[in-house]
Amino acid sequence: MRSPDQEKPVSPEAEAPEQERVDRRAWLVSAVSAVAATASGLIAPSLLPAAEQNDTDPTRVPGHGPSPYGARASTETARRLTTATHSLTPHQSLHGIITPSALHFERHHNGVPAIDPDRHRLLIHGLVERPLVFSMADLTRFPSVTRMLFIECSGNSGKEWEGPHGKTVQDTHGLMSTSEWTGVPLATVLTEAGVNPDAAWVLAEGSDAAAMTRSLPLAEVLKDALLCYGQNGEALRPEQGYPLRLVIPGWEGNTCIKWLRRLKLGTAPFMTREETSRYTDLMPDGTARQFSFAMEAKSVITSPSGGHQIEPGFVEIRGLAWSGRGVVTAVEVSIDNGRTWQPARLQEPVLPQCHTRFRFDWRWNGKETILQSRCTDETGYVQPARAALVAARGVHSSYHYNAIQSWKVTSDGRVANVQV
Repeated sequence: MRSPDQEKPVSPEAEAPEQERVDRRAWLVSAVSAVAATASGLIAPSLLPAAEQNDTDPTRVPGHGPSPYGARASTETARRLTTATHSLTPHQSLHGIITPSALHFERHHNGVPAIDPDRHRLLIHGLVERPLVFSMADLTRFPSVTRMLFIECSGNSGKEWEGPHGKTVQDTHGLMSTSEWTGVPLATVLTEAGVNPDAAWVLAEGSDAAAMTRSLPLAEVLKDALLCYGQNGEALRPEQGYPLRLVIPGWEGNTCIKWLRRLKLGTAPFMTREETSRYTDLMPDGTARQFSFAMEAKSVITSPSGGHQIEPGFVEIRGLAWSGRGVVTAVEVSIDNGRTWQPARLQEPVLPQCHTRFRFDWRWNGKETILQSRCTDETGYVQPARAALVAARGVHSSYHYNAIQSWKVTSDGRVANVQV
């Protein structure tokens, strides 16, 4: 959604204050010199100040042996924030685009079920030629596909409709994660059952205590939906749908039914609770958008972000961008509250329906400012400013909030969530 008053992107040659420009070559040279000057401290720990010396020199004590299942270093403490129904990914603490399975966000409607994979079954029925029941062993025999894809809850950033609610990027954007997903294409399995020509919708149902269900347009999900049993190289975690979940690239997370047990084909939407009283977008005129599946282009600066403290000098601005409609083609960063925009660097790989990491070199002059990012996807859609989004959709929805995120940097280096 492009606002009529939205500024055109500023070219790389756009004027910027001299003190905010970064000569990357000069900075790298100075950084290498600084590293060389302190390298002797790495060779001789005893030369460090007493407060910085370890009790034990690790070069003098044998380390522990191999373990059956790896664990992270004891000093690494990033964790999800949890409530009764969901947990939030700590994006401010992560690197790259893949979310560790243990930190992938959760959203469930009646707890995480304990399922025996040997007894789990997937039923396919309704408008098919041959109703079929598949075991997990049956499904894993089919030719498999692996893709890196983001999943975003449609309620991600939802509280920001009301104002600047979250204190950190984990609070504001923690209901999204990217994983490497492995499974069998839905189209392959439905071909085995034989799709009736009259079938236009499919009902997907989970095995949780809520029996979570969503109606999905058959033609769309046949393109690239996956029945997944693998995540980041191993089996799904229980909270991610073990032993089987549906993954639909780029669609809101509630359509990616976990603990999948049933697919029923029909001629029309099944109008379940989760697509009538829930997961609809209330518009300013009182009507509701229904079946708004795709997650639109969105980006967020993850560092520096809410809760961080920075100092004057060089700062690499880092963040994530994504679009449910395809590939992110550009990300721009503003270091002056949206008055000017400059292109950020996109870090490879840049994949469809996947998080893309962006970077921007900045030298902070110690003055108060507001940092923002906005992205453009391959359809030409530009992430909107908050005012443009509110003008189109009002403020009474809980879902699909994708406005530009603003982080205010105060003169003492503290970073906080604001809306402008």
